[in-house]
Amino acid sequence: MREILRLIGASWPVHLSLVFIALYPMVTAIAWIVTSTIYARRREGNNDNGFYDFSDAELPKVTILVPAFREERCLDDSLEVLHELEYPDYEVLVIDDGSPDQTAMIARRHVQADPRFRLIVKEINEGKAMAMNDAMALVRGEIVVVVDADAKLHADALRPIVAHFLRLPRVGAVTGNPRVSNRNNLITELQTLEFTSIVSLLRRSQVVWGRILTVSGVVSAFRVSALRDVGLFDPSMATEDIDVSWRLQRKFYDIRYEPRALVDMTVPATFGGLWRQRKRWATGLIQVLRRHHSVAFHWKNRRHWPVVAEACLSIVWAHAFIGLMALWAISLSFGVTPPGASPFPNTWGLLVATTAIIQLGVGVRLDSRYDPTVKRAMWLAPLYPLGYWLIMSLVTVSTTIPALLRKHPDVSRWASERQHTTVEINPQINEVEIPVAFKKSA
Repeated sequence: MREILRLIGASWPVHLSLVFIALYPMVTAIAWIVTSTIYARRREGNNDNGFYDFSDAELPKVTILVPAFREERCLDDSLEVLHELEYPDYEVLVIDDGSPDQTAMIARRHVQADPRFRLIVKEINEGKAMAMNDAMALVRGEIVVVVDADAKLHADALRPIVAHFLRLPRVGAVTGNPRVSNRNNLITELQTLEFTSIVSLLRRSQVVWGRILTVSGVVSAFRVSALRDVGLFDPSMATEDIDVSWRLQRKFYDIRYEPRALVDMTVPATFGGLWRQRKRWATGLIQVLRRHHSVAFHWKNRRHWPVVAEACLSIVWAHAFIGLMALWAISLSFGVTPPGASPFPNTWGLLVATTAIIQLGVGVRLDSRYDPTVKRAMWLAPLYPLGYWLIMSLVTVSTTIPALLRKHPDVSRWASERQHTTVEINPQINEVEIPVAFKKSA
């Protein structure tokens, strides 16, 4: 066994993997730093050339969708902030997706207190995508903003979002800037660092590249006509936000990132919760890559190529990283010196760690103008490449093969098509009930 391990360790695939593991995070970090800095200089400087300057009369009506299922603990606070938004013309549609708790009752209190609020009550839970699709028939605004039921939209978030739709006719969606609100332990602080220095940084970069991977499911805005043009949200996808982003961009709608559009969100505070969330995200990404793989082979979709390449290479890197970690563990257990001799190649270890920390620092620097408290998360920077990479890589490896081999996505589906039910829309009625009009698969 020891001789076999030595032969494996000396093979060219292992040495190629070592080089890839070292170079990939450094190359991507440098690319993200450079392109996100370009974005920040163009869009986030003090001189915005009047990009956001519109009078109240010029601003279109906005509909805010709040899909909710079993959200009685947080819905009241989330809806409370929506009464005082700094925007002249908006409405709020709350969709109770068959909740067995007091979600609908809490929403009714807000509907009774504010005529701009309306409630849709569904008799059966069908998931976020179908809830939003059902609400689209009642939307009165030109722009629809989706906000999670456990998130708090900042009062000044709508104006900068809407500016993109008014300035740029081809914009089909704008994604906002989620901030972690429940920063009370190591897991949530690591996610604070992630959303600041990975998610926000990458979205800035992808706007410069020409295409983005996904809008944020926590806060995102859509031009209603564009959303209807691509067939609304797909309930068969584990992550409807990634899928609708790709479908919009395949029809050549642009998607923009607006860092000024802040929303406070709640992230998983336990390892189990984080693991389940990231498995769903990883499954959704694989589904999207399977469905939209043809973009990699058509010249007209060339602006999507950097996003496809980055997504695929990140999956390959995770498998190479976990594979070499397993080889190191087995080799050490048999007393064989493993290739590289550490979780990072010795020659490159310092460079990889340094580049990663610089990337984290740039992300914190860019986002600190909107949320100065993110600076305190930098003390966890050394843990990010050492520990968090391992966790996220394990999630990817445990998800990729099952998601690729599964014939049908393991998400809710209905055996028969919906029976179309006509809903009479009365402007004086602020609550609509959607009855059960279809059958569930046996």
